[in-house]
Amino acid sequence: MSVKERRERERTRRHQLIVTAARNLAETEGWDAVTTRRLAERIEYSQPVLYSHFSGKTAIVRAVALEGFAELAATLRAGRSGVEEPEQALTAIVRAYTEFADANPALYDAMFTLDTDLPFGRDDTPPPLRAAFTELFQVAAPLAQGSDAETFTEVAWSAIHGLVSLSRSGRLRPEQSERRLELLVAQLRAIPAGA
Repeated sequence: MSVKERRERERTRRHQLIVTAARNLAETEGWDAVTTRRLAERIEYSQPVLYSHFSGKTAIVRAVALEGFAELAATLRAGRSGVEEPEQALTAIVRAYTEFADANPALYDAMFTLDTDLPFGRDDTPPPLRAAFTELFQVAAPLAQGSDAETFTEVAWSAIHGLVSLSRSGRLRPEQSERRLELLVAQLRAIPAGA
């Protein structure tokens, strides 16, 4: 292995170490605790080394969010695998999505709440975001009933995200979470053609 390859491998390892440390710190203490100083201490590198990988906290959050979207796509794919019937597939993907958000609150915040400058729904949308949207699209598109399938998917995603956000903030009755998911699936199935 050449010196250049070894340096690149080490750089990739440090990059992942920073992202992992940021995620762990955010999950245990919240995103306010994620500072370049704290990360440098955790990974046992100097702050200049950290800055050689990321321009600051926003860039770190962006990297965490990208990793999160890749994980969300895999979770959604697993959730819908082997389910043929559209309503069951929708139920499976809604459940997988909400379980992912519940299990990864700080990661979900990085993906949807914190400033990341990630472009959604554009030509320059990064592949992990496209992959997560595609998993939702695979289930929502057959239910669009004459509506634009991408717009229908965006509405479905918005509704799922809304339930997650309101539930996480304690604004919805926890004992009704399963019923809300059932109603959401029923409503998405019932949207009339051309809506």
